[in-house]
Amino acid sequence: MACTALTKGRGLDCNRISGGVKKIFFSVFDEDVSYTYDATNKLEIDAIDWNATTIYEYVMPLGVASVTDTITGSRENGTIFYTPTVNIMLNKLTKEDQNEIKLLGKSKVRIFAQLNQQLANGHDVFIALGMANGLELNAGTMDSGAAFGDRNGYTLTFDGLENKPFAMVADYTTVPFDNSAFNFGSGNPVTS
Repeated sequence: MACTALTKGRGLDCNRISGGVKKIFFSVFDEDVSYTYDATNKLEIDAIDWNATTIYEYVMPLGVASVTDTITGSRENGTIFYTPTVNIMLNKLTKEDQNEIKLLGKSKVRIFAQLNQQLANGHDVFIALGMANGLELNAGTMDSGAAFGDRNGYTLTFDGLENKPFAMVADYTTVPFDNSAFNFGSGNPVTS
């Protein structure tokens, strides 16, 4: 008896897309109250209740942020798991960023990434990482650069371990996270 039944094939997509990440939104892992996966599409989150907490928006310079979800399986053990990794770069060294990076290093977070890829309606694709176990800041550098044209700033890597691949976030109506099923309570939803 087969353990899994495939549900469909996949043809060649005729649309072109763009890679990269526009924005990263951090949510403190233990402050999130609940989230629900769509009943039909098990890898789409269609409801989130942040219970009056805040998520933090980081706008990315073009071409410097990426999201990877590495699949690791073991035939011998019959296991499979996923390692989500988010790489970001922030330009310019500042005391304010130093403090926030120190706080990020102490926190377990969930990350919502706004991609450059768009849906058919022109809205950006959002993905959610670290939903079950969170992500942690586990590597990074703070660089001054040497030559005048060198980049000066931060390179940060967040990673985690999950039992399923990252989820897509249900499409928004007008602006990100304005879905009626996304509840921020009385809190301010996004702080940049």
